[in-house]
Amino acid sequence: MSAGAPGGEYASAPLPEHLTVSGWRVALIVASFNIALPGFLNGAQTGLALGFWSAAQAALLAGLILCGGACLTAWVAVRTRLTTYLLIQRSFGRWGAALVNIVVAIVHYCWFGVNVSFFAGAIVALVAQGYAIPGDFTAFVIAGSALMIVSTIFGFRALDRLALVAVPLLGVILATVAILAVRRYGLVLAPSANPPEPMSFGIALSAIVGGNMLTVAAMPDLSRYIRSVRGAVSSMVLSFPVATPLLLVAAALPALATGETDIMKLVTKLGFGLPVLLILILSIWTINAANLYSASLSMSATFPKVREWIFICIGGAIGGSFAVMGIIDSFVPFLLFLGVLIPPIAAIYVIDTLVTFRDRDAAETLKALPWIRWPAVLTWIGSIAAALILEREGLTLTTVPMIDATVLATLAYLAVIALRAAAPVDRQAHDLEAKAGGPNDN
Repeated sequence: MSAGAPGGEYASAPLPEHLTVSGWRVALIVASFNIALPGFLNGAQTGLALGFWSAAQAALLAGLILCGGACLTAWVAVRTRLTTYLLIQRSFGRWGAALVNIVVAIVHYCWFGVNVSFFAGAIVALVAQGYAIPGDFTAFVIAGSALMIVSTIFGFRALDRLALVAVPLLGVILATVAILAVRRYGLVLAPSANPPEPMSFGIALSAIVGGNMLTVAAMPDLSRYIRSVRGAVSSMVLSFPVATPLLLVAAALPALATGETDIMKLVTKLGFGLPVLLILILSIWTINAANLYSASLSMSATFPKVREWIFICIGGAIGGSFAVMGIIDSFVPFLLFLGVLIPPIAAIYVIDTLVTFRDRDAAETLKALPWIRWPAVLTWIGSIAAALILEREGLTLTTVPMIDATVLATLAYLAVIALRAAAPVDRQAHDLEAKAGGPNDN
């Protein structure tokens, strides 16, 4: 659902039942999120590192993990009809939610940097085909960032509509690239002897999941519109377990056949012309407009007195800087960090829905929110730190950093809730906290 969809006025309250829709409509939107050039790059690098069959197994398992997580976050949304921001706010408190929002906005800016790198790469590919376009990669990043900033400020609704056309066309292009590459260069299933990004099965799995985890954590923004829990589960089953493996197949086959992970070089190598490159540019443009728009919403909710267009400009500048600094060259580490950073947030608000706010009216739980809920904030930060330390020391619970972080956050938060429930209430401390910081709850 776009920002302007019916129900947008319920951003600070539960969505009314009469605005809900069938689950398959949301499934189509979620599946389309998987059709993107960063996902292609991830799939290509995974294919070269693991070989086709191991990469396909990683993608299928990643799809199932994403489906499981999305079923939980979608169930929470159907039960509460609350946006992701409201779920985070009641779990983390007002200031705690502001911290999470800032982190999420920075993640969107990083994705902007990744995508504008693809944009500049497309222009470089046009130059290689003989089009006299002045500039180099850095200049194209700066120009692309500026154009995306302006179009997001003045024309996001039009770009939102263009995405409905650009995403299916991108899917057709990626499938065509895979078919032509296999026909021309043969079917190669073995891993590359020198992959550009060596990785184990667990690291590859974490990277694939990490690339989609922000979508899972923010799923309530879409799934709160789904009519029933059964519809929510069905929509997730129809999206991630299908779309994630399909994109990896479309990426791994041409990468293994040619040894190339750059979609722009693949497109030119296979003889595609200007129209295909323009479609790729259009798809990147619409996705990055959505990144800037989503980040500006997060920041506007955190700093309501600042104009939204200011955050769009700042975000575009930050994202463009990430691109110039080479974020695309650190793509897999970025995805691994997302896999550690984002899942604990979702785990915490899901647990709160199941335990802390169980059997309570969703609207009532939004009243008298505390400024900060330390158990949630400290559990989130602690689980991230623990997972990163374990990975650095070569230690692991499951061989998958993303699952390690989620398990740590889940166990720690459940333990904290149990300890708080068992501890006697210190009324004097409670009153002092309320006077010092604001309203308190849980």
